[in-house]
Amino acid sequence: MDRAEQELEPQTKEDVVEEVENDNDTQQGDDLKDEEDVNLSEEELRIQDLETQVKDLNDRLLRVQADYDNFRRRTRQEKEAAAKYRSQSLLEELIPAIDNFDRALGVNAESDEAKSIQQGMEMVYRQLTEALKNEGLEVIEAVGQDFDPHYHQAVMQVESEDYQPNVVVEELQKGYKLKDRVIRPSMVKVSQ
Repeated sequence: MDRAEQELEPQTKEDVVEEVENDNDTQQGDDLKDEEDVNLSEEELRIQDLETQVKDLNDRLLRVQADYDNFRRRTRQEKEAAAKYRSQSLLEELIPAIDNFDRALGVNAESDEAKSIQQGMEMVYRQLTEALKNEGLEVIEAVGQDFDPHYHQAVMQVESEDYQPNVVVEELQKGYKLKDRVIRPSMVKVSQ
């Protein structure tokens, strides 16, 4: 019997109640299924939202860690540079005194008294230059070297058959560098 035939037959009260209850159960089941789908999709959305937040927080954490590592590295490099060049200002003040020592030692002493004073000055000069060398001060080599504007300051150009063009012929004032930093360039004459 199909449904159309069933509808034509007279139904008892119990049949009608049973049919209504079956329809209600089916409808309630569909309603529950829809609610579960809504709840499930809301839960899935919440999970996706939380996963996105976790991902964003992890990205921010990695960025903060990278920034902190960069800060530590930069600070360490600054401290190393400060330690490396800590004596630069003192050396800059002492260089004119060394120049004066060089000039004084270049004078020919004639008397015995002047010679003994000159020997004492040579001893002091050697000690001073040794101490400065230990701090990293180096004399810039000039005569016979190719002219380098980073290390030499050309004040004159001269004709010379003994040297190739652009070679330092004479040093007028010594140049100094502290480790790899030039404190004062050499004042030189350069061949043409």
